[in-house]
Parts: sequence; structure tokens; C-alpha cells
Amino acid sequence: MRPGIALIGLRVCLLAGIWIICSGAPGWTATTERIVVNRFTGVAIEGFDPVAYFVTGTAEQGRAEFEANLWGAVWRFRNEGNRASFLAHPEIYGPQFGGYDPADIARGVTVAGNPYFFAVVAQRLYLFSREANRDAFIANPERFLYEVGKRWPALQEQLGQ
Repeated sequence: MRPGIALIGLRVCLLAGIWIICSGAPGWTATTERIVVNRFTGVAIEGFDPVAYFVTGTAEQGRAEFEANLWGAVWRFRNEGNRASFLAHPEIYGPQFGGYDPADIARGVTVAGNPYFFAVVAQRLYLFSREANRDAFIANPERFLYEVGKRWPALQEQLGQ
């Protein structure tokens, strides 16, 4: 084997590794699950309190002493009241589409939402992978939700495999 070819192969491997690291896909989230969770801890939405988005309108970290297990994920809350509200109505307080970005779902792909890029629209929580996706969604949620409605069932089925 010639040294030049070995160096090219090494460079290709290194560039592939760099692309995977820098591709923008959050490495800490699982994208083959129906709910976006941290692959190491099983915590949903990186430990942010889903009820706080409704109560304070901000992304707030939950606390380990106020946890609940639901839908195969660990959810964290700021206080017992938020935990109780979530458990009473998880379909309202839980992020829609399992925490996947609805703008990306509308394009036919599942990308984990970022807890800092969120919107509460029509009393439902949506998480987005990018700020631009959130802004586009807020400008015309009906259009995105129409497209998501056509694509989500098939994507959800793929996530369950």
C-alpha cells in the first residue's frame, strides 16, 4: 500500500467524523424514539419543565426531585404543582410530535427540537430545531400542521421500529 493512499483514507475518515460531530444534529438526543430523550439519561426535552412553557412562557430547567415517568421517558418539573398538572393532562403539556420539530416533519424528516426554540400555539407546545423554523411556523401554523398531518403518521411508524 502506498503512503499517499493511506493518508487520503485517513483524511476521509477524519473528515467524516468531523462532519458527524458538526452536522448540527444534536448528538445527545435519540431520533429513533417516539419521544425525544437524552440517550444517556432517558430524560425528555433535556430536563426542561414542559409545564413552565405555559405558566411562565420561558424554558426552565426541571429538578430531579420532581420527576415523572411517562411514555418511556423521564420528565422533570420545577415544582410538584407542575408535575401534577402534567400528569393530569400530558396530552396538553407534553411537546407535540414527541418533541420533534414540526417544520422538519412537514418536510418529511424527524429532527429533535431544541428546548430553547419553542412556541405555544393553540394551547399546545412545539419545539423546533432552529429559530428560523420556529419563526416560520408561528407565521403560518395552519400550513405546517396541514403538512405535518400528512407526514407524521408514517414518520411516527418509522420511529417505533
